[in-house]
Amino acid sequence: MCAQVLVAEDDPMQAELIRRYLRRDGHTVAVVQDGRAAIDEARRQRPDLAVLDVMMPKVDGLDVCRVLRAESDLPIVLLTARTTEDDVLLGLDLGADDYVTKPYSPRQLAARVRAILRRAGRASRRQDDVLELGELVVDRKRHEVALAGAPLDCTPAEFGLLATLAAEPGRVFTRGQLLDQAFGMDRFVTERTVDVHIMNLRRKLEADPRKPARLITVYGVGYKMQDGAADAAS
Repeated sequence: MCAQVLVAEDDPMQAELIRRYLRRDGHTVAVVQDGRAAIDEARRQRPDLAVLDVMMPKVDGLDVCRVLRAESDLPIVLLTARTTEDDVLLGLDLGADDYVTKPYSPRQLAARVRAILRRAGRASRRQDDVLELGELVVDRKRHEVALAGAPLDCTPAEFGLLATLAAEPGRVFTRGQLLDQAFGMDRFVTERTVDVHIMNLRRKLEADPRKPARLITVYGVGYKMQDGAADAAS
C-alpha cells in the first residue's frame, strides 16, 4: 500500500520519526511545520491522508482540520497531548478520522494510517502492474517500458522515476517527493540527480527532448507526466 501522506508537525524530531515509519510502509511523505503550510500543501498536492499535530504555530491543527474537511474528504489523523474526552470529541466532530494522543508508538500510528487508507480506498490507484498513457506502457511487475509497441531500455533509476510519474498522470511531484518514492533511503542521490535522469528519459521518450510533451517541467515545483493527450494530438 503506497500513498502520499502530508505530515504537519512543528517538532522536527517527531516529524522525522513519523516520516521514517511511514516511508517504511512505502508511502511518500511531505512534512511541513505549521498549519498555514499544511493547508497550502494539501491544496497544492492533494495527498491521500494528512497527519496533523493539534498544537502548531500560525494555524492550529483543529482549524486546519476544519478547513480541509470543508474542502474535501481527505482522511485526517490528529496528534495531540490533549487527552480529555471533550478534546477527542471536538477533533472527531470537526471531521478527523482518528485521534492519537501523545505519547504514542510510531508503529501504532503507522498501523492506524494503513487502516484508514484501506477504509477510504486510497492508494490502490498506484498498485496497477501495467500503466498505460497513450502509446507509453510501463509494466512495473516486469520492469519493462514500451513506446508505440517498441521496447525502451531504462536504467533502474530511470524506471523508478518513470513509474512514479506514470502512476499519477497530471500530478506534480517535487524533486524531493520523487527522491522519496523512486530512491527511498539512498542518501547518495540528490535532487540534481533527478534532473539528470529526467533529461535522459526525455531523450528516450520525446520526439523533441527540448520541447517535451510527456515529461513536463513545472517551474519552481518539479515534474509531472502528461496524461497521454500528446499522443492523441500527434
